[in-house]
Amino acid sequence: MTLESPENLGGAKAIVTRKSNIWLLKNPSTNQGTAFSREQRQKLRLRGLIPYAVKSIKDQVKIAMEQNRLNPTPLARYIALAALQDRNEVLFYRTLVENMEELMPIVYTPTVGEACQKFSHIFRGARGIWLTPEDIDDIPEILHNAPFPDIRLIVVTDNERILGLGDQGCGGMGIPIGKLALYVAGAGIHPSKCLPISLDVGTNNPTLLEDPLYMGYPKRRPTGEAYFEFIEAFVQGVKEVFPRAIIQWEDFHKDRAFCLLERYAKRVPCFNDDIQGTAAVTLGAIYGGLRITKQPISKQRIVFIGAGEACTGIARLVTSAMRREGADDATIRRALIAFDSKGLLHEGREISEVFKREFALTREIMDHYKLNPHSSLSPVEVIRAVKPTILIGATAQPGAFTQEMIQEAARHVERPIIMPLSNPTSKAECSPAEAVEWTDGRAIVATGSPFPEFEYAGRRHVFGQANNVFIFPGVGMGAIVSEAREITEGMFEVAAATMAECVSPERLALSAIVPCQSQLREVSFRIACKVVKYAKDGNLGRNIPDDRIEDAVRAATWYPDYVPVVLKED
Repeated sequence: MTLESPENLGGAKAIVTRKSNIWLLKNPSTNQGTAFSREQRQKLRLRGLIPYAVKSIKDQVKIAMEQNRLNPTPLARYIALAALQDRNEVLFYRTLVENMEELMPIVYTPTVGEACQKFSHIFRGARGIWLTPEDIDDIPEILHNAPFPDIRLIVVTDNERILGLGDQGCGGMGIPIGKLALYVAGAGIHPSKCLPISLDVGTNNPTLLEDPLYMGYPKRRPTGEAYFEFIEAFVQGVKEVFPRAIIQWEDFHKDRAFCLLERYAKRVPCFNDDIQGTAAVTLGAIYGGLRITKQPISKQRIVFIGAGEACTGIARLVTSAMRREGADDATIRRALIAFDSKGLLHEGREISEVFKREFALTREIMDHYKLNPHSSLSPVEVIRAVKPTILIGATAQPGAFTQEMIQEAARHVERPIIMPLSNPTSKAECSPAEAVEWTDGRAIVATGSPFPEFEYAGRRHVFGQANNVFIFPGVGMGAIVSEAREITEGMFEVAAATMAECVSPERLALSAIVPCQSQLREVSFRIACKVVKYAKDGNLGRNIPDDRIEDAVRAATWYPDYVPVVLKED
């Protein structure tokens, strides 16, 4: 069966196959169900295998949504959508594209977190590639088992830091599957170009190891060189089998995430969404908030509660954005203040994790803010001294933003920007409604998980979800179209600025500083075009003339619709 030529990124105009009859209905890439025309039913030996009526894909979407809404819980809806994806791929993506706002919380966060936790108990069918330490010498051979030969995008996880839930063992595969569904629905990358991979190196989660029904590699995680040798074998296998593929590192423990990014960023086109995607969507939301406050980013002061992958990535990208706007290094260093679980990051305390040290406050900055390095400084005390314009949380600790902290921030700033970014919803540092109430309606709030709108003092507040989905699909599409040799920080800066430009004045009037999810395809298209241009201008990818970039991205964009199925003549 030929789905498309290797260069036809946007999908084939027809599916040519020697197969017919029931096989076509059992293959998710060819199944069109009741949408097969009478003529096709005759030619493909499908007569009598489908109910009489011929339904359009629009009718099928209505039926699919009606069926999905009958499920009693979000997890049941997730399972039903996974079954639809396994049954009829085109219909699954068309349903997702046309109902993005309703279904995104089902196919991804927060519901995907529960699905990962219960993976072995809700498993219905395999998807993607699974690699264990026992496969270290056979990785190219196993990668050749992938269903399609021209993979351009891989989302890979070792399952150790799934959302805010920690080590989920083989259950972490739900994250690459969900992310790639959003790549396809959000940017139009063809499903045949995408491959989810689980590096199932084991788990240190005792609950999973003691579960007799656990489906993963039933050993503890390797450490040290054994771990990195396995990762190296994986990367070499990808370079051999899928030489044009982009690798997205997903949900690795922070100690490994920074190391892998540093080790491979120049060797293969890759990025870490937890670090760089989160940074870009947060910077984009900040830019959106600054469209309301009318202030430059170079004048902001940010307190981070949390100093892991997310906040470190955000701080690095904000540093670059401030410098680009003309701020000097001293101003930038004073503007970024971070807490980890042990307190304020400053040079007077021991900081074991190397990536945190770059944001440790110097003695000079501590003196500037009149902060005593010998005392145990609380976030409230630091907020009182620094007077931040922006408060960002990525702790996975509900309640990490206290009323006193937010009210102290609001004492010094007319419109404080508050970002409780942890997900799923249960892990948010505070609810956006609390932030609004505690600031008498003045807070501008963006969250990491979806929250309902809120009315306060007669005014409607809409909370934009600073979801990485506004960044990674467009960056991925742009990198694929440009055949980028490297995915750089500058691409994420461009993506952030472009995302902010997409927020409508109507949403800004409601204090929403992130685009509506129904705009996802438009946002992704615009970001992809900017990334292609950035790659071309920086000599990092194909030399596509500026006036041809939009056409190139459109040509690569797949919209889920049925194409004719044609029997190949012998």
